[in-house]
Amino acid sequence: MVPAVPTSSITPQTALLCAALYTLVYVAPFYLSPTLRSTPLQSRDAPAVIRARVRAVALSCLFSTVVTIYVLTIHGQASPRDIARLLGFWPIDPVDVARVLALVAILFAGPLYETFIVNSAWRQLSIANLKAGLFDNWIGYRNLLVAPASEELVFRSLTISLYLLAKVDPTHIVFITPLIFGLAHVHHLVEFLQSRTPPGHRSPSLPVWINGLIRTLFQFTYTSLFGFFAAFVFLRTGNVYAVTLAHTFCNWMGVPRVWGRVGQFAAEYEGITPDVAQGKRDEDAGAAAKVRDDGLMQGGDREESKAAYVRAAGPRNLGFGWTVVYYGLIFMGSYGFYRMLWPLTESSNSLASFS
Repeated sequence: MVPAVPTSSITPQTALLCAALYTLVYVAPFYLSPTLRSTPLQSRDAPAVIRARVRAVALSCLFSTVVTIYVLTIHGQASPRDIARLLGFWPIDPVDVARVLALVAILFAGPLYETFIVNSAWRQLSIANLKAGLFDNWIGYRNLLVAPASEELVFRSLTISLYLLAKVDPTHIVFITPLIFGLAHVHHLVEFLQSRTPPGHRSPSLPVWINGLIRTLFQFTYTSLFGFFAAFVFLRTGNVYAVTLAHTFCNWMGVPRVWGRVGQFAAEYEGITPDVAQGKRDEDAGAAAKVRDDGLMQGGDREESKAAYVRAAGPRNLGFGWTVVYYGLIFMGSYGFYRMLWPLTESSNSLASFS
């Protein structure tokens, strides 16, 4: 059942202004505070930086939540129950959560096959490994818990509730609000350039600029596409928990492979620098590289270290048929996602109806 939007409302311009304010408050501390800033000598992945940023994000989320509740209460005359519905906090429907997760699992059928079957990640499934990945690893804690929860709160729950109050058409909400979400990630270009500017220089080299611009364009496109999906799901289910867990799932999986063969590792293993933005598969490669490096640093036998590396990294040089299956699942997963998008997001808790 679609909730009744209060008769007293705000303008779309006011909703946009609030969304811009939330984005500024969310991002600005990363550059205003020396503790939070990324530099050539201080990585954004350093535990001290992550802890400081988590505290800053928590405060920005609190500020944005207070502003949104104030607007909904004063200008929208919404009751606490109405606010909980518009923010997607209530009712909590586990069925909607499960259906949305099933939908993204269908889309990622190929990457799931590569991760669990080809790379044998099913052998690592355990509560201990889950805890280690989410709570004992600062990068995992940031990427899989803090980032999804805070971003879905600010850019879906708080922002979309104001657009609903402004009586903006649901289709427009789906295609407008994700652009704000995508632009909120453009700041990574500044961070990328800052972290690669040599001491004593005001700007990095031209190749670094080009690399940064390409990365930023790709990230803006990817985050905007995910934002379209998340906004649609939020409006269709009225469930912020569903979109948050979908966000966590996508962060964990990373960008799906769209070229190359699966199950291939170099005959002579070599160093791998994992990029956490690429998701779980690169983290596994980084873990494998750590096994290799630890073995050599501790004076272990080269063949024994190599064998340990191969066990950690997964299978090597599998036949072409494994790759055929992967790309077949990519195609079927995309088609299945297209066919099941509406059925699996249908809910009695929807916040808007689409014509």
